[in-house]
Amino acid sequence: MDKLKSMQVFVDVVERGSLAKAAAHFNVTSTMIGKHIKALEKSLGAVLLNRTTRRQSLTEAGEIYFRECQRILDDIKEAEENLQTLTNIPMGTIRVNAPVTYGNTVVAPMIAQFLQQHPHINVELILDNNRIDPLHDHFDLVFRIGELEDSSLIARHVGNYQLLFCASPFYFERFGTPLHIKELSNHHCLGFDYGDIQPQQREQESHYFSRQQSRLSSNSGDVLKTAALHRAGIILQPALLLENEIEQGSLQECLAEYRPESKPIHLLYKRKSQPLKVRTFIDFFFEKHFST
Repeated sequence: MDKLKSMQVFVDVVERGSLAKAAAHFNVTSTMIGKHIKALEKSLGAVLLNRTTRRQSLTEAGEIYFRECQRILDDIKEAEENLQTLTNIPMGTIRVNAPVTYGNTVVAPMIAQFLQQHPHINVELILDNNRIDPLHDHFDLVFRIGELEDSSLIARHVGNYQLLFCASPFYFERFGTPLHIKELSNHHCLGFDYGDIQPQQREQESHYFSRQQSRLSSNSGDVLKTAALHRAGIILQPALLLENEIEQGSLQECLAEYRPESKPIHLLYKRKSQPLKVRTFIDFFFEKHFST
């Protein structure tokens, strides 16, 4: 087996904490991941991982080898990045994480344009509403909505995320238009499932759109928008997802004076000095974003 590949697999298994997660990342079977680990252990004459059906842990030899593999792979990555700087040709893969709705609506179209202009760069875009640790997860760039905790990450402000209360005009004709936030208790609310992230909304708003109170809950804003267009109820979703339907009149805003306070959107990365491929994407994103 290719030893360098086996080292990459080993590091990925340790960092992700699972053979199955590493298998998904490399698009191979867990059995193949296990073969890479066994090949390393055979060549080294040492056990690297203690594995049970429920968990895995590094042996003493595994801890030493893991650190050395990280160092070697980082040196290779740095050499490749230095070569890109020398040739001024960005290449490689960029890993990007973004919330589902913002990723679908804003980031994905931007990446499509970016790929057309940069044929030597690939992008792996992961859309996920769950909380991640941008400092330690396997991402070059992370888009995050909401106030940031203090960290060593670099944060660049992208814009603001404004939520709106909306429903179909036919829904309002049938059930009436709420004039006060408390009147939502008499309406069909369609709520967003934030996963393990607590929505940064005022208490009464999260209550009306919680799983317990919602007629429909989903982790997809598009699903909720479709349901609202089909007269199912009132949604509380971002303006960027609803602007076309509001302009066309197929959705109408209500409770405008009770809009939740807008939340900041940031692009996060781990250090100011970035590889050429990542720097190229950052420059492209901000140039396109603020020119539209």
